[in-house]
Amino acid sequence: MAATPRNLVNLKSVDKGYGSRSVLRDVTLGVAAGDRIGIVGRNGDGKSTLLKLIGGAEQADAGAVTRVGDLHLATIGQTDELDAGKTLRDELVGGRADHEWAADARFRAVLDGLLGGVEMRRFPAGLDTPIGPLSGGERRRIALARLLLDSPDLLLLDEPTNHLDVEGVDWLARHLAARRGSIVVITHDRWFLDAVVTQTWEVADGAVHQYEGGYAAYVLARAERDRQEAARDARRRQLLRKELAWLRRGPPARTSKPKFRIEAANALIADEPAARDGVELLRFASTRLGDKVLDAEHVSVAYGDKVLLRDATWRLGPGDRVALVGVNGSGKTTLMNLLGGTLEPSSGVVERGATVRLAHLTQDAVEIPGHLRVLESLEEVRGRIRLGDGSELTAGQLAERFGFRGDKARTFVSDLSGGERRRLQLMRLLMGEPNVLLLDEPTNDLDVDTLTALEDLLDSWPGTLVVVSHDRYFVERVCDNVYALDGGGGIRHLPGGIEQYVEQRKAAAGDTPAVGSAAAAPAPTGAPSGAVVRAARKEVQRLERALEKLDGREAELHEQMAASATDHARLRELNEQLAALAGEREELETAWLETSASLEG
Repeated sequence: MAATPRNLVNLKSVDKGYGSRSVLRDVTLGVAAGDRIGIVGRNGDGKSTLLKLIGGAEQADAGAVTRVGDLHLATIGQTDELDAGKTLRDELVGGRADHEWAADARFRAVLDGLLGGVEMRRFPAGLDTPIGPLSGGERRRIALARLLLDSPDLLLLDEPTNHLDVEGVDWLARHLAARRGSIVVITHDRWFLDAVVTQTWEVADGAVHQYEGGYAAYVLARAERDRQEAARDARRRQLLRKELAWLRRGPPARTSKPKFRIEAANALIADEPAARDGVELLRFASTRLGDKVLDAEHVSVAYGDKVLLRDATWRLGPGDRVALVGVNGSGKTTLMNLLGGTLEPSSGVVERGATVRLAHLTQDAVEIPGHLRVLESLEEVRGRIRLGDGSELTAGQLAERFGFRGDKARTFVSDLSGGERRRLQLMRLLMGEPNVLLLDEPTNDLDVDTLTALEDLLDSWPGTLVVVSHDRYFVERVCDNVYALDGGGGIRHLPGGIEQYVEQRKAAAGDTPAVGSAAAAPAPTGAPSGAVVRAARKEVQRLERALEKLDGREAELHEQMAASATDHARLRELNEQLAALAGEREELETAWLETSASLEG
């Protein structure tokens, strides 16, 4: 019989508060050897406090926190603690000779994943690069590399994916999932949670609820808990049902099977429709925008010797929902600024449709008058907004959706945290009823509940949407197509989405061959006409709707087969129907691949 893993850290009846505010109450839990735990919860509910209690950076007001005597733990917070006066060599190598660390396979693996290999290709001066002038993303990579090279028994990570690009997040997830040792991580990145953790802790109302499995399992269990307790907040239950339906329809990687009964949770989503009515949204978007939205024609942008865009052409039509990916520094924000009109190309032109009302969420903080209260700052823009399904939201209802309930909606802007200001900035943009929305890293500083609220709102928002985000879950949830900046100044469509992008980046780095013919397809040599592209996109959307309907028919057949387990004649009949659907699926998927390939080519 296998030995029970020893507990590295134990919290028993722990209370913690600040001033008159109680954050955690009577919390009892443990972190065992080999545990990989993800912590989720609303901003301000105590996630970082719990992590600091586990690590010893904070002391409990009551109760006991114990750690095994030989425990080696390491922590990375939301901001790094690198010394600006030091170099990469000081932080990563110390006094070790070059031949010593370069021969260490573990050392090389971390350098390859985060810093461009032993040659430090990301940094012009290699190991002798000073820390001070580096960007936030570069400093984050160095801080993570230093932490991982230390090989602690217990890693405590607070939003480790902040400032990382999609490629960096993918490498970090694979590395953490494969490493030995224990991990406790706070993150709003739901794809990362499913890829790394085996347990999920939700911090809510002073308590810590423990679930087995990653994000998908947590959503199922949370929905079941809400059903059993007859949760008071009907809106929250509705969002959970929609989130569950998305998880069920999403890629197989999300469908990790929790080890508890989920029949009751599945019953919640039996009749849940698709997250978005794409046909209706496209109709409404076309009415509001006409045929022309944003056309970037043969645009080029360079900073010194660095070319970000070279003779690139990219056209966005009404109702397009696209994500833009690329490594840090590839020009994603530059392209967003071109589309938004805050930057002019060195050559080429960006044309906007006559009816375009554009809103641009940048990564920079926007000054909002501090003397206003949250609700007043929204009503200053508009009192109510109309959604694509014909319904309306008042400023107060929007504030509630985004976590500003009750007294919080009457808080002065000057008293808001950075994350709360980011939420308010986003709400003010939405209150302006734009029909073109550019979102540059919209998930920064947002908790999971706020993200699901934003996704829900975007489900019924009619217009053209462009997203730059390293959050794979958010991209897959709200966007229909993915485009990549290829590093050579061009823009290309990725029918296989972020997964195709990651595989191609691995192949380019010599990590692993690209998978599938779509991933291996050559870069386009010429751009098809706008009419051809629009027709192909419509056909792709039609095929995707047909595949969704097929999913529903297959699910119904499986339910009927389960109900007819003892009726062998009926089972044979249902099996024949299922086989026919499989043939139909193959034809649809082949057509989808061919049409998507024509879009790329």
